[in-house]
Amino acid sequence: MGTHGSVPRKQAQVLMLGLNGSGKTTLLYKLKYNESVVTVPTVGFNVESLEGERNGPGLTVWDVGGQRKMRPHWKHHVHDTAGLMFVVDSRDEERLDEARRELHRVLRYGSLRGVPLVVLANKQDLPGALSPETLCLKLDLKGACVGRAWFVQPCSGATGSGLEDGFRRMMYLIKTPLRQTQEDIRVKMRSKGLSFTAAKRALLCGS
Repeated sequence: MGTHGSVPRKQAQVLMLGLNGSGKTTLLYKLKYNESVVTVPTVGFNVESLEGERNGPGLTVWDVGGQRKMRPHWKHHVHDTAGLMFVVDSRDEERLDEARRELHRVLRYGSLRGVPLVVLANKQDLPGALSPETLCLKLDLKGACVGRAWFVQPCSGATGSGLEDGFRRMMYLIKTPLRQTQEDIRVKMRSKGLSFTAAKRALLCGS
């Protein structure tokens, strides 16, 4: 995955949201330039194009500011969105309720019905970061994501760990029907010799 080249390719629009301070802009520029950049709170939005896998769509990522005054404007960016990425600070447990409320509000937008979701569990490199499984429960993703494909990706904007995996997962979910994604998970879990209970847990937590 890299920057968008000079040859025109089909682009899928992805909306990146999250509370202020969750690290959205840091993640985006770490992925695109492989550099740790000093960011300031995003007032408005940033737009970057990322190259996809061979013969797959590229992504146009809209990183929209997460301050309270910006969140009412999120709804103006959902048109033609093919995928939603929601960034959470895995260490900031005090704000997880706020993050859950904002995520659930966004998922109720009619324009985002059925649109796949990837939650980027940022700052996993820091002590005290909550696991993807814990975030899955605290954000109530099982209840909020009925009828849509979703996944929780641990990552770090500081080290870059997990970023490419998260965006590859988004590309996969965009191009793959929901039933097929669920069947792919079942097949993968069976190939690892895991039980039905473990496979079911994986489906519920988007593994």
